[in-house]
Amino acid sequence: MVEEIKNPAELDSAIESCTEAFEKKISGKGGKRAVLVCGGTGCLSNDSEAILKEFERLVEERGLSRSVTVNHVGCFGFCSQGPFVKIYPEDTLYCKVKAKDVADIVEEDLVNGRIVERLLYVDPVTHERVQRQDDITFYKRQMRISLHGCSLVNPDFLEEALGYDGFKALKKALTSMTPKEVIDEVLASGLRGRGGAGFPTGRKWQFAADQKSEEKYIVCNGDEGDPGAFMDRSILEGNPFEVIEGMMIAGYAFGAHEGYFYVRAEYPVAVERLRRAIEDMEKVGLLGDNILGTGFSFRAHIREGAGAFVCGEETALLNSIEGKRGMPRPRPPFPAIKGLWGKPTCVNNVETLAQVPYIIRVGAEKYREVGTDGSKGTKVFALGGKVNNVGLVEVPMGTTLRELIYEIGGGIPGGKKFKAIQTGGPSGGCLTEEDLDTPIDYDTLVAKGSMMGSGGAIVMDEDNCMVDVARFYMDFICSESCGKCTPCRIGTKRLYEMLSEIVEGKGTKETLEEMKALASVIHQGSLCALGQTAANPILSTMEKFPEEYLAHVERKECPAHVCKRLIRIEINPELCRKCSLCARNCPVGAITGVPGKEPYHIDQKKCIKCGACVSSCRFKAIARK
Repeated sequence: MVEEIKNPAELDSAIESCTEAFEKKISGKGGKRAVLVCGGTGCLSNDSEAILKEFERLVEERGLSRSVTVNHVGCFGFCSQGPFVKIYPEDTLYCKVKAKDVADIVEEDLVNGRIVERLLYVDPVTHERVQRQDDITFYKRQMRISLHGCSLVNPDFLEEALGYDGFKALKKALTSMTPKEVIDEVLASGLRGRGGAGFPTGRKWQFAADQKSEEKYIVCNGDEGDPGAFMDRSILEGNPFEVIEGMMIAGYAFGAHEGYFYVRAEYPVAVERLRRAIEDMEKVGLLGDNILGTGFSFRAHIREGAGAFVCGEETALLNSIEGKRGMPRPRPPFPAIKGLWGKPTCVNNVETLAQVPYIIRVGAEKYREVGTDGSKGTKVFALGGKVNNVGLVEVPMGTTLRELIYEIGGGIPGGKKFKAIQTGGPSGGCLTEEDLDTPIDYDTLVAKGSMMGSGGAIVMDEDNCMVDVARFYMDFICSESCGKCTPCRIGTKRLYEMLSEIVEGKGTKETLEEMKALASVIHQGSLCALGQTAANPILSTMEKFPEEYLAHVERKECPAHVCKRLIRIEINPELCRKCSLCARNCPVGAITGVPGKEPYHIDQKKCIKCGACVSSCRFKAIARK
C-alpha cells in the first residue's frame, strides 16, 4: 500500500517498489501466476464480472490463493472476441470466455499447466490457434500510447499505475522543467487535439499561458457522443491515472490549479473508476496542495453530462459545467482567453491528455518518430460495422484505411464487397474503395472529403444503402441539435424530411438540388461545428454515390434493397418447392398458395417488406427486387 508521498524522492521510492511488484506479477518471479479478467464495459455486459467472481471462488476453493492472483483490467480492444482472460507469466490469452469455462481454466491451466486449447483465438486465415495476444493479427500493427496500461493494469489500484510508468512524467515536469519548457516540448512533439479538429495542443496551452489571470482551468472532454464511438470511455476505464496525470501536466504548463472531467453519465464504470482514482491520489498527496513539495497545487473534479451530443463542443460543454443549458457560445473569445466562469480555460479531450505523459517521458523527438509529417503519434479508432474484427484499435498516424479494414479489421464478413467507411462520425464523410490506400491523418482525410473526428470508423458493405445511411446520421443530428441556431434547428429537420421523401419514393431530382442548397445555408449560418458539419454525410454520399441517389429519385429503386417502399419481394414460381414455409413465417399473411400443389405468391399490397420469407426459404426461391 502506497503511503503519503511528500517529495520527489518518496515518489521515486514508491515507483521503484510498485514497478518491482508489477514486474513480478507479469513475469512470475514472485512465485505467483496472475489472472487478468477484462473489466471493460463491453465484456462486463457479457458477464465478465461473473467470470471474475468465479475465478476468485475457485482459486480460494482449490487452495491456490498463495500462488495465483486474480484482478480485473481495462479493455483488451478486440471486442468481438471478448470476454477475455489472460494468464501470466505464460501470456496466454483466452477468448469468448464464459463463467462455465472458468472451472476448466482453473483445473487445466492453473493446476495442471495445460492450455485450454478450445478457448484460444483461431486465426481465420491459417485456422491455427494462437496463444499469445501479440501474435494475433488484430494486435500486430497496433501501438498503444493512449491505451497505455489498458488490459494490463488494474484501474482500481494506484500501485499498479505507479508500477507501469505512472507519474514519471509528472515528476519530470514539476522538478526539471519550467512551464514554458513543457509547452515547448508538446509543441515540438506535433501533438494535435484528438477530439476532432486537430488543433495543435501546445498552441492552445500557450494561448492560455499568455493570459494574465489568477484563476485558470483545464477541462477534460469525455463527452464522446458519436454513434459507435467508445475510445474515451475505454481509456478512462482502463487507466484513469494516465489521463489525470496528463491533465495535471497541462495545468502546470499554463497555470491552472483546477481541472474538470466532463464525462457522459452513460459511462458509469468510467466515472466510478475516475472518481476512485482521484480519491486515491488525494489520500497520498498526488492531488491537493504543494504536490511533491514543489509548490504546485492541483485539484480535480468530475461533472457528469446528460448525454447531449452538442456538449462535445467545447463552449457548450463549459456552459453545462456552469449549470447552464448546453448550448454553444459565439467565438471569439475562445475558451483559452475567456472560458469557464470567464477565466482562461483549455479544453482537451481524453485521448489528447492520455498522450501527454508519454511525450514528457520519452521526449518530443522520439514521439515525432511515429506518424506523418503533419500528424504525429497514434490515433485510437472504434472500428465497427461490417467488419470481422470489431473493436478498439490504436495505430500510428499514416496507417492506411486498407490496413485498418483488411489487416487489423480482418476484412468484410461473408466475403461481401466493401462499399464505404464513415470516419468522423455524423460530422464526417464516406470514403470508398478508391480511397483505401489513403493514409490516416488529419489533413489527408479532410482532402478526401471526410475528417478524423474523435475516431469512429464505421465500415459498410454492398448491402448498405448510402441514402439510408445519410438519413440515419441526419436523424441523429436532428435529435441532438440544441436548437439555438435557426438554420440548424429547422434546416436539419428539413434535410431529414427530404431524405425520407427520397427513401419512400417521393423524391425528385429537384429534391437533390434543394438539399445541396439547404446544406450550404446550414453550414454558413450555424454557430457551432454540429450545425456547420451537419450536412457532411449527405454531401459526401451524394458525391461518392450519385448513382444511388438517382436510382431512388428517377427509377424509384433502392439498389441495395434496403428502403422498404422501393423494393418488391417476389417468389420465383420455377424455384418454389410449394413447402409453405414462407407463408408460415409471414407475420401479416401476405403469402398464399396450396402446399404441394401450386407455387406460393406474395400480395404486394399486404407485404411489409420484413424479409422473413427470404430468410426462411431454404431453396433461394424468394428474392428482393
